[in-house]
Amino acid sequence: MKKFNTNIWNRKAQYEFFKNYKDPFFNITVNIDVTQLVRFCKANQLSFTWANYYYVMKAMEEIPEFKLRFFENEVYEFEEIRLGSTTLNEDKTFSFCYFHMTESVDEFVIKTNKTIENHKLGNAVLEDNRNDLAVVHGTTLPWLSFTSLKHPRNGNEGNKGIPKLAFGKIFKEGNSEKIPFSIEVHHALMDGYHIGRLVELYQDRLNQL
Repeated sequence: MKKFNTNIWNRKAQYEFFKNYKDPFFNITVNIDVTQLVRFCKANQLSFTWANYYYVMKAMEEIPEFKLRFFENEVYEFEEIRLGSTTLNEDKTFSFCYFHMTESVDEFVIKTNKTIENHKLGNAVLEDNRNDLAVVHGTTLPWLSFTSLKHPRNGNEGNKGIPKLAFGKIFKEGNSEKIPFSIEVHHALMDGYHIGRLVELYQDRLNQL
């Protein structure tokens, strides 16, 4: 990671305004058309959940603001980000696993499944905690199609600025299949424009499958 110079940032005023808020996070929920992704996953025998995460993370990598985090009250930029997601256990509780991005969706799904398998077998490899900020938290609620969502946050998360993603149940709308997509971000690090840009890039990637 490298220190980010907020003094020459075009968002300096917005950064200064929101950085000390008690609750600086804002959340937006939209519906994403996953018709092509559903077909793609079926044709290639890929997990829809992990392929979907792959494409949203790849879109996120194109937007610098999604790589910004707070560390010791300063803003830093990471070269790479990874996914930290909930995974459902056999007893219907959940665990957290971490997944590094790859060049292809096939490789990502294979490595993701291997990570989950190792976790269930108790063979998970402990990773360096210094990289914990270079993560995006994700979760999936496949049981319902929601229109809004609030994440639990502990008292110090405003000092980190980690984005949180959530996906809901696929539903039909005319001839299309759609999925609720919730994204929550730190307002000192980005604005509604950046979420709008993410949704646009993410949807474009899915439409091209």
